[in-house]
Amino acid sequence: MSASKLGLRFLDSDHEIAKNEGKEISAIFEQSGEERFREMEMEFIKHGHPSHGCLVSCGGGLPVADGMLEILKQRGMVIALWASPETIYQRIQGDSSRPLLQVQDPLTEIKELLAFRESTYLAAEQVVSTEMRSAKVVSELVANAYEVNQISEES
Repeated sequence: MSASKLGLRFLDSDHEIAKNEGKEISAIFEQSGEERFREMEMEFIKHGHPSHGCLVSCGGGLPVADGMLEILKQRGMVIALWASPETIYQRIQGDSSRPLLQVQDPLTEIKELLAFRESTYLAAEQVVSTEMRSAKVVSELVANAYEVNQISEES
């Protein structure tokens, strides 16, 4: 089920930031640094999209900054997608668009990032495992979680 089937507009924070800056995320990291990129993420969440009617896909580091998860929850329902480090590693092999994983040992880096981010991810309203699930199944689980949340808010 897609965002449009829920009556929502789909936005990807990384794609929107890259479009606004006129350069790829890896170039932003290289030229401006991670701190500046995180500032751009904050600006996007606060002012870069409509306040309602959107399904926003965020990069993995976005909710981790101090206070960011709370801001995200004020803006809407937060659903974290979860996978094991090994699954993430398999999925990103050959993907040079992830600046934090352009290291000698990406699997170790993934494990360290997940260990640091885990408590934030688990504080989302819903956590959806993506292990051994197709993108279609994951999108249906996300849509179902959203619909259940909408029903409970109306009650």
